[in-house]
Amino acid sequence: MPSRYHRRVPTRAFQRFADLFPMPSLRVQRLLALLVLITQAGISVTGAIVRVTASGLGCPTWPQCFPGSFTPTAVAEVPAIHQAVEFSNRMLTFLVTLAAAAVVIAVTRARRRREVQIYAWLMPGGTVLQAGIGGITVLSGLLWWTVAIHLLASMLMVWLAAVLWSKTAEPDDGVQTTQAPKPLRILTALSAVAMSATLVAGTLVTGAGPHAGDKSLERPVQRLEVEIVPLVHLHAELLVAYLSLLVGLAFGLAAVGMSKTIRTRLIVVIALVCSQAMVGIIQYFTDVPAALVAIHVGGAAACVAATAYLWAALRTREPLPAQVAEPVGQSA
Repeated sequence: MPSRYHRRVPTRAFQRFADLFPMPSLRVQRLLALLVLITQAGISVTGAIVRVTASGLGCPTWPQCFPGSFTPTAVAEVPAIHQAVEFSNRMLTFLVTLAAAAVVIAVTRARRRREVQIYAWLMPGGTVLQAGIGGITVLSGLLWWTVAIHLLASMLMVWLAAVLWSKTAEPDDGVQTTQAPKPLRILTALSAVAMSATLVAGTLVTGAGPHAGDKSLERPVQRLEVEIVPLVHLHAELLVAYLSLLVGLAFGLAAVGMSKTIRTRLIVVIALVCSQAMVGIIQYFTDVPAALVAIHVGGAAACVAATAYLWAALRTREPLPAQVAEPVGQSA
């Protein structure tokens, strides 16, 4: 019998539509949520590849690729390779949308609790919003601040997808429990704030950096007219603050006795942040090679996902305590 947590977010009509599909197992729901996370992170990396290959205007209009055509067209002004890279990135949006739609259908069909369904519905909604931001970015001629917003929105989607992946593993009929005292949960939130500030500073570095997304002399891309070295130092110092808060969190959780799950997730976050720092240092001393930019964006997505996964572990749902069976033969 459905519990009180099986309240449906979508309309009854959508529930009837979802009921046309087989009942998905918890494993299938988890796999679909993981696919959503991977695709959300992956498209941020392919977006970086578009930028560092100067293919940002390979399709110079939106939603069409060229006026009158949704597909690449042979024109002398836009090299075919740039068209192919940008158009391929646009096509990946359909894969992201498909994964998002699949997870919505799965959790709706399984009648998961409201919290899970809300996170699931944010996936297709956020993907549509991201497509709109991408369109504005193209139509504006790759203005640096539109590119920055596009990346930050991608990172937000990665965060939400990671939380969704974590929440799908929790029992709907469980009880809400906290795995760490409130001060440490606040410290975790502060680390997420530092992470967000680091990402914002990173987009400023990108806006002032050498990879504008297009190299056409006929349509120069407007860049952030600020000296890049101070921005790089700001980005690095915020990363140090982020890492410092994580280390402080590790000591705090160790003092109160953290679970194995939290310890594992925390170690992963710290390892990823340290790796990101190393990639950033190498970028700085090697004049920002294109390949490392894509790796750095992928690392940023991994850090966001791991931090969200850690955050989700601090407040979880645990299975209801099993009822103690009355001994056989004992009277009421």
